[in-house]
Amino acid sequence: MELFFKYLQYEKRYSPHTLTSYHTDLGQFALYLEQVYQITDAAEADHTIIRSWLLTLVQNNIQPRSINRKIACLRSYYRFLLAQQRIPANPMLRIKAPKASKKLPAFVAEEPFNNFLDSFTFEDSFEGQRDRLILEFLYGTGMRLAELINVTEADVNFSAKTVRVLGKGNKERILPLNESLVQSISSYLKYKKSLQADNNSEKLLVTTKALPLYPKFVYRVVKKHISLVTTSEHNSPHVLRHSFATHLLNKGADLNAIKELLGHASLAATQVYTHNSIERLKSIFEKAHPKA
Repeated sequence: MELFFKYLQYEKRYSPHTLTSYHTDLGQFALYLEQVYQITDAAEADHTIIRSWLLTLVQNNIQPRSINRKIACLRSYYRFLLAQQRIPANPMLRIKAPKASKKLPAFVAEEPFNNFLDSFTFEDSFEGQRDRLILEFLYGTGMRLAELINVTEADVNFSAKTVRVLGKGNKERILPLNESLVQSISSYLKYKKSLQADNNSEKLLVTTKALPLYPKFVYRVVKKHISLVTTSEHNSPHVLRHSFATHLLNKGADLNAIKELLGHASLAATQVYTHNSIERLKSIFEKAHPKA
């Protein structure tokens, strides 16, 4: 399994988040094999054993989306074992994934959130300007959390008003910056230079000790401020990415352009945002049309 994870990390370049999830999934599967079937090598499991584990997950009320991720993990693992000639055939070929209900992406309302960014008084300090920049970056570019914490000062091009982002699979893309965001970066950097620290990080966003930010830190900042705008439980950094895409689409942006900005590999991943726009159109129709 360790060889498999090295393969995912260094050859397939999976994100740390996916690697952590796959570690958990394979660990749970290995524990099941040992406890129920006294099998210590997953290569010995056939499709009936794998199916029995999946059935156990269903009986334990595990969500279909989570089960599908575990199936994706096992598919990658057994393909790897087959390529390594550890198994004669891939048992996952006889496994079907359960249908998962499609949830519409959660997003914050455009006007209240923009009013918040314009009117909220962030502290005139390093922490205050950094927190503002976190929110503006996520909402103003639509980048992922992992992409945000890895942006370096060198990635920002002030003259071109762009930022270079390294996305999933080490795919690089260039994102435009609006004037407000450029000004926020400039203001923040003045405070960052005044930090008294021995280990100044090349990362753009850092803690007060000049160390790179970490996911939980960003989660706390986003949750703290979004809760002032909405009562929804959906207040993670990813909600601002969804808001970015939804608001662009509502303003008439081309779906392919949004796909490129988000760094999606296929248009199918971006099309989920059209459902939110359709719901908005339905609402307008019901309020305005005399026959609605």
